[in-house]
Amino acid sequence: MAVQHYHGSCQCGAVDFDVDLDLSHTATCNCSRCRRLGSVLAFAAREAFTLNSGSENLTEYQFNKHLIHHQFCKTCGMQGFSYGATPDGRQMVAVNVNCLDGVDARSLPSEAFDGAAL
Repeated sequence: MAVQHYHGSCQCGAVDFDVDLDLSHTATCNCSRCRRLGSVLAFAAREAFTLNSGSENLTEYQFNKHLIHHQFCKTCGMQGFSYGATPDGRQMVAVNVNCLDGVDARSLPSEAFDGAAL
C-alpha cells in the first residue's frame, strides 16, 4: 500500500479531518488507554494532517509521561487522533483508523506495540 488520502471524523461529526496515510503500517497498542479503546493506529507527519473543523469541540487527555496529546470530541467522546513527536523531534499524528471513512481497520495488517512497557 502507498500513501493515500483519507477523510475521517468523530462519531457525531463535530470533529472532521483529512490525512495522508500508508495503511500498510498500522499498530495496535496495549497501553492502558489504547487497550480499552481498541484503537488501530496509523502514523503520519503532522503536515500530512488537516483538522477541517471542530477544534473548539476537542479536549485533551495526557497520562504517563505526558508526551502524547490525545484529542477527543467533547460531544461523543471519540478519540480520532493524537499529537506527538518522534524521538528525534519530528511532529507526528497518530490516527485512529477506526475513524476513517470506508476503511475496515480490523482487516489491515497490524503490528503489536508494547506501549504498556513505556
